[in-house]
Amino acid sequence: MSRTPLRAAVVGTGHRAQTFTRGLAARPGHRVAALCDPSPTRMAFHNRLLAAAGEPAATAWEPDRFAGMLAEEDIDEVVVTTVDAAHDRYIVPALQAGCRVVTEKPMTVDADRCIRILDAVKETGNSLTVAFNYRFNPVHEKVRAMLADGAIGDVLSVHFEWLLDTRHGADYFRRWHREKRHSGGLMVHKSSHHFDLVNWWLADEPSDVFGYGRLGFYGPEAGSRHGLRRDYDRAHGAAPAADDPFALDLAGNDTLRALYLDAEQDDGYLRDRNVFGGPVTIEDDMAVLVRYARGATMTYHLTAYSPWEGYRVMFNGSGGRLELEVEESRWTPPRDPVASSSGALHGDTAAEHAGGARLTLRPLWRPPVDVPLDASHEAHGGGDPRMLDALFGPVDAVRPAAPDAAAHPTATERDGALALVVGVAANRCFETGRPVAVRELIPGLREG
Repeated sequence: MSRTPLRAAVVGTGHRAQTFTRGLAARPGHRVAALCDPSPTRMAFHNRLLAAAGEPAATAWEPDRFAGMLAEEDIDEVVVTTVDAAHDRYIVPALQAGCRVVTEKPMTVDADRCIRILDAVKETGNSLTVAFNYRFNPVHEKVRAMLADGAIGDVLSVHFEWLLDTRHGADYFRRWHREKRHSGGLMVHKSSHHFDLVNWWLADEPSDVFGYGRLGFYGPEAGSRHGLRRDYDRAHGAAPAADDPFALDLAGNDTLRALYLDAEQDDGYLRDRNVFGGPVTIEDDMAVLVRYARGATMTYHLTAYSPWEGYRVMFNGSGGRLELEVEESRWTPPRDPVASSSGALHGDTAAEHAGGARLTLRPLWRPPVDVPLDASHEAHGGGDPRMLDALFGPVDAVRPAAPDAAAHPTATERDGALALVVGVAANRCFETGRPVAVRELIPGLREG
């Protein structure tokens, strides 16, 4: 019998962790018993979130004492929201300690770390779930249901274009994400969302990958070439950043100030770097071709400097075509302040200039059909609250319930690996100019 409440630890207490701290605090079957982070300031912020929810304070732990924390705090479940490259550092010992583990996407950043995690799951038999919230967006669930029902017959090819605007896209070049050793680049950190969606939509697995990527907009050289670069290292206190449309004002948002500006004294982390400064070791324009096990192909393009934000995905099948277009922001005003109380630059609230969502079915020999959608631009398309329900049970549940796999499409460690491997393979292609077979990176994954 599981006891109530389950004792949870949140590891990594930056911006994204708020979703889990608040989500667990709202559920009587769970209690945030411990926080783990290099910054006491950030952990204190999360304890204020718990206090506001009427929950007791969690104990604060340094990362080097993580294993001791699991034992001393009698932890049942661990939520990992650290820098991507550190995920395995916490996932593996948590699994070995018998904890259920939920990790933010991506599961990790490279093949070696992925194999280490997969081996730990196999050896311990414990549960690992990757928090792919895009699966829980009702629009994406509608697409999956139509494809599974044969609306366009057998899917033969997919074209997927994702556009990050100069507000959201630029933010990856201000933070730790700008160094590939921390994030795996956007092919891993961001595109793993999209690769997981396609794997899930097609109910298929990637087999071969080829791609090209470049840093063509951000970074020192491109910024100078395009006449966009201003001379400063970080925005706070820098006069040249005062009217720079690419600068982030940490002091202008209470949460960003509390989580990052006030925490600089703890670890020296700067959240507001110049997007046209250095070092930047990730790409901002990426084109990828993927072949799937049953023969379908996908062409994918990610642009991180677009004037509008959104995505288009088209499925070509033996019986027609299905087209989805989502405009999350039709245009981006300069120096737009961060209005979200959580400090989110994207996904938390609908953008002021948000557009619509359109799903069109184009069957062979018949007129096109506009498919009604339950579309929202808040909470990542409505995915966050539905994901939390699937992971931890509904808010009004007294006892925690295991997610119903049939009703809620939670992602396993295998799903996490299959999404990750496309991005890892793409990164290798960027370096070598040669196609990569998935089995070369993670032997046995395709046969698992």
